[in-house]
Amino acid sequence: MEFRRGEFSLIAAGPGTGKSLFALNLALYGNIPVMYYSADSNAATQLTRATAILTGDNVRDVKRKLLADDFGEYTAYLAKRWWLRFNYEARPTLATIETDLRAYFEVFGMFPHLIVVDNITNVDGGAVGDAESFTFGLEAMCEYMSEMARYTGAHVLALHHVTGEFSDGLAPIPLSGVKGKIGRVPNVILTIHKEIDGMDGRILHVSPVKNREGFEDSSGQTFSSYEFHRTNMQLTDVDDLI
Repeated sequence: MEFRRGEFSLIAAGPGTGKSLFALNLALYGNIPVMYYSADSNAATQLTRATAILTGDNVRDVKRKLLADDFGEYTAYLAKRWWLRFNYEARPTLATIETDLRAYFEVFGMFPHLIVVDNITNVDGGAVGDAESFTFGLEAMCEYMSEMARYTGAHVLALHHVTGEFSDGLAPIPLSGVKGKIGRVPNVILTIHKEIDGMDGRILHVSPVKNREGFEDSSGQTFSSYEFHRTNMQLTDVDDLI
């Protein structure tokens, strides 16, 4: 699966499945310019997760050092990701997003290569009165983000929820399981479900349910698998472990 610049994609999963961790691992991979809208997670959570992913240290130890104001040893690691920027507003507006992107261009002389919106429903796109207007609003938001991808040349990755029957995250999620049925606009849609081994281990299964330029299986039954390491928040391709 490729996340191509100038395109818009969507990742959908149930709460607590791991979609934010998947997006954060992607944002940190390769040291590319990133603008991350983290409406669901605060600065302390994202800082400790990112530090653990980058260093491999136990996330609990990282959090303890942060709270004890003993974070100096991690400065060099974080400095290597100097063009990764976060916005932690719980309800960012479209005006806020545009201002941030203009500011990013002013500082770095270019737009981010990756823009993450976590979650798309947290973006304030105006009042929503009923289910029909909710779906229409999501469609319009997807159109906006698709245009933003083309204008900035960034890959715009939005995180989203699934319908109630798939909210536990334990079964493959088809394209029809994406909340609001907003599958028309994104170039790529991935759904994530989890496998728990009974010993506190977890594997995330990522299904390409829509892909305009490559393989897709709208049933969600075809997926790639990643082992989630709870200690350092890293994801490892299961195929690499064989």
